[in-house]
Amino acid sequence: MQREAPVPSPCVNICVMDEATGWCTGCFRTMNEIVAWGTAPNAAKSAVLADLAQREAAFFNQLK
Repeated sequence: MQREAPVPSPCVNICVMDEATGWCTGCFRTMNEIVAWGTAPNAAKSAVLADLAQREAAFFNQLK
């Protein structure tokens, strides 16, 4: 049985949480998502990754 390839972390080592959104301004994950990443199943990680581009866009739109 082959092991599933791990889903890479989106961390970019800019770990600053935005108070308004609750997202890290580097990777756009919540604190709960960051903490759970190491033990989360690949399906959960993939679901988080699918949301990150939309979160990033929303974050920068609020700055305009």
